[in-house]
Parts: sequence; structure tokens; C-alpha cells
Amino acid sequence: MLLENRIALVTGAAGRLGRAISEVCLREGASVMLADLNENRVKAIAAELGEGNPGKVGWVAGDQSQKEDVASWIAEAEATVGLPDILANAHGIFPNCPMLDVTVEEWDSVFNVNTRGTMLTSQAIAKRWIDKGVKGAIVNISSGAARSGRPGGAHYSGSKAAVESLTHIFAIELGQYGIRVNAVAPGLILDNVVTEESEELHPYVNLTLKGTPIGRTGSPYDIAEAVAFLASDRSGWTTGAILEVTGGTHTGRTHMPFTRQLR
Repeated sequence: MLLENRIALVTGAAGRLGRAISEVCLREGASVMLADLNENRVKAIAAELGEGNPGKVGWVAGDQSQKEDVASWIAEAEATVGLPDILANAHGIFPNCPMLDVTVEEWDSVFNVNTRGTMLTSQAIAKRWIDKGVKGAIVNISSGAARSGRPGGAHYSGSKAAVESLTHIFAIELGQYGIRVNAVAPGLILDNVVTEESEELHPYVNLTLKGTPIGRTGSPYDIAEAVAFLASDRSGWTTGAILEVTGGTHTGRTHMPFTRQLR
């Protein structure tokens, strides 16, 4: 098992990616502390995952963009499952809004959650690790949107580009303590994998399928497997990496025809 005897704190654990990451960490032998803003949902998911895993699953609710809440998450994790040596920042919000219409409040809400939230959890856990001599691993969830702009994504794409920059900087600053910091940049992830275009699908999904060499949308577990690898000792010399798990959509204009000569 990749993560035997490890302890993971997973943020956004009530969401699509966070839940899958929590499940895979458990499967690979780790204990898991689930954290999310939605108390009812994270509590219910923790109860489901805890069945058959006695003493290995805990949960906590709060706002990741607030320093006090983050501190309480780590304290509660230590009291419940032990001090985490893995942090998976899987939280995020992704509204779409034209640049000309976005309000200050909308802009700030995205950066508060996606960027400040990543900073606060990483900072808090890193301080605890340094104090205790723990050589932990942080895995951030970025997005293919960080390096591939799209209409309506100024605040979301900007926030995820910032997460990738933070990943590099944290890797530089924390490497001396044996702490590794990496990120996974997903492509289009849906609850159910889609392999064929359809009139019933949103045009964005159909367009994405056209440009995906692997020919399908992603599963949350595609991302979770990548997170588990980056958190494990098998990637012990990997830090500051941005692993693109997109089915190939990040590679370029994948749906263009072959052309020997443009006329």
C-alpha cells in the first residue's frame, strides 16, 4: 500500500475530488481527516467512509479561508486521527462570469477560497511539521484552466495560476525541512465518465471531448490516484511538480486536422 501508516488531511472532502482522494488514501492504508465548509455533508461522508475503517476517519467543518478555522482543523485532526503528514488541498469554487460583469465580491470570494485557503492550510501544517520534525507532503489541486484561459474564467483561472505559483514557492522554501509540495492539474472531471458527444450534453463538454486525445472526460479517481502517488514515498524526489491529468487536453490544439501546407 502506498500510504500505509500515514495520516492525510483532505480539504474540500465533501466535494467530488475531495471524497475520491479520501477514499483512495484510505484504500492505500492512510487514516484520513475530512475537512469541508459543508458540515452536514462532510459528516455524512465521514460516516460512510468510516464503515469498515474503525478509528481511521475523522471530520471537521469550517471555512478554509479563515486562519482560526484552519488552526482548529489541525488541532482536531491531531486529537482524532493524529498529526497529518499529508495535506491534500482539494477545496475550490469555480463560478463562470464575464470579466466585464464580475463584481469585487465575486472576485474576492474565488481568491479567498482557492488561493488564500491553500496558503493558510499549507502554512499552518508546515509550521507544525517543522516544529515536530515531520517530513510531510502537500498536494494542491490546480486546474488545466491555470494555463489555458477561457471566457468567463478570469477569477477562477487566475486563482489556480496563483496556486501553481504557490506550489513552486512552497517547494523551494520547505525543501530544506524535507517537506515536498506538488500539485495536480485536472482536466474536465465529471461524476460519470463521458465518452461520446451528445446533444444532451453541455456544448462545453462536447467541445472538450473533441480536444481530448484519450477520448473521455475524467473521473475523480483519476485525480485521486495521482494525489496518492505524489503524497507517497514513491515520489520522494519530486517536489514543485505540476502533474497534468487531463486526458491530453493540455497538449495543444488536439482536435485540429493534419495539415502539410496551409493555403
